[in-house]
Amino acid sequence: MCGRLSQYRGIHDFVAVLSIPDAMINHVGDEPLARYNAAPTTQLALLHFEPDGLHADPVRWGWRPHWAKDRAAPINARVEKVAHGPFFRAIWPHRAIVPIDNWFEWVDAGDSTRQPWLIRRQDGAPSYCAAIGQFPGAGNEPRGDDGFVIITADSVGGMLDIHDRRPVVLSPELAREWLDPATPKERAEQMVLLQGETSEMFEWYRVDKAVGNVRNQSCTLIDKLIQD
Repeated sequence: MCGRLSQYRGIHDFVAVLSIPDAMINHVGDEPLARYNAAPTTQLALLHFEPDGLHADPVRWGWRPHWAKDRAAPINARVEKVAHGPFFRAIWPHRAIVPIDNWFEWVDAGDSTRQPWLIRRQDGAPSYCAAIGQFPGAGNEPRGDDGFVIITADSVGGMLDIHDRRPVVLSPELAREWLDPATPKERAEQMVLLQGETSEMFEWYRVDKAVGNVRNQSCTLIDKLIQD
């Protein structure tokens, strides 16, 4: 999975689809998020449960353990290893959902450039990406080592032509179960290994190369590229 995504709806639009009965503690605001071209290290809206209920917090995309300061903070974690490897052991119990509208991948265009593609659900609904991380503490006080990673799996079907990895996207029902602190770790592992949404649920199309510049944030970045 490449490191770029869109998160432009309002947080209430994302949460409404999940049908979580508890009130949300909202630290990201009520306005549309309007992030059409979000890159790693960006603070993205993240959903996670704390003892006082469901939180929506701005959290940095990228995390590494305190003993790995000699390397860049990963933004993704491979589903095949995340539950048992030492790198993410400290945050594996801390589950979250990154609600997104779409993500981008780049493919060799055959002319020494790379063509960006947008991938989203065919039905226009949000994609709920399984994530783990370290989140703001009591009182929503941020800490220097807060952050999250998105869990990724091998691509299958036609999506493989765009990229060999994809985020693990969960249905709203499974996203609720993933977020629930009562869900056992073993069950959580099986969900991301075996029950992510299949490629048939998504569509993908070319978009303008302007998305390659993170300074570009226009809503036109998600428009389908019209080619002669």
